[in-house]
Amino acid sequence: MTQHPTQSPQFFLTAPSPCPYLEGQFERKVFTHLVGSKAPEMNDLLTQGGFRRSQNIAYRPACETCRACVSVRILAQEFSPSRSMRRVLQRNSDLVGVMRDAEPSTEQYSLFRAYLDARHRKGGMSDMTVLDYAMMVEDTHVDTKVIEYRRRGPDSFITGTGQGELLAVALTDRMSDGLSMVYSFFDPELEERSLGTFMILDHIARVVAMGLPHVYLGYWVKGSRKMNYKRRFVPQEHLGPKGWERFEE
Repeated sequence: MTQHPTQSPQFFLTAPSPCPYLEGQFERKVFTHLVGSKAPEMNDLLTQGGFRRSQNIAYRPACETCRACVSVRILAQEFSPSRSMRRVLQRNSDLVGVMRDAEPSTEQYSLFRAYLDARHRKGGMSDMTVLDYAMMVEDTHVDTKVIEYRRRGPDSFITGTGQGELLAVALTDRMSDGLSMVYSFFDPELEERSLGTFMILDHIARVVAMGLPHVYLGYWVKGSRKMNYKRRFVPQEHLGPKGWERFEE
């Protein structure tokens, strides 16, 4: 029998497992593979439909009794930083972010390891090896970039690059309607810089410069304190039963 490859993705459902965000809850995910020449187009459609990407997998929550996870995207062209965000920008005015191809480095992994050990020692990624990290960065069939943040050097206005040690990294997908922040990490000893907030603000500025509308932040989880920071970047849209709806606190 002749088999013809299908153009439609196949979706699968995971078994229930303990929720990493809400104690006592169990999560399930629906997922599909992002491979082949159509992967970038499919990633756009799925991300706009509330999916997230991890390596060559696109997934979204499919929990039976909980709807706490809400997809969030910032309306970049309308965004105006708050007073505290402007202070973050000022504190980090000595940093330069350079967008590179999605290639891992030992320097990135050292920073990644320090970040996990300080912030997520008991998380699901805590035992990731250097090979696991390389796969997280490289195993992509879409337009994925790594943005590296370093201190501004004396010739940065010429080269456009920073100098010195690596302070923060963002793994980011370029999409037709903006940027999707897949994963970011930073030097945990530089808490006063608020580097997580700074990287989001930098992505907003990049999207504005690109003339595109959205920065995708992944999921805000109602009831999870560590996810509350995402609601600060307004105006934004939340994906609900009626589609994307505007949200402002």
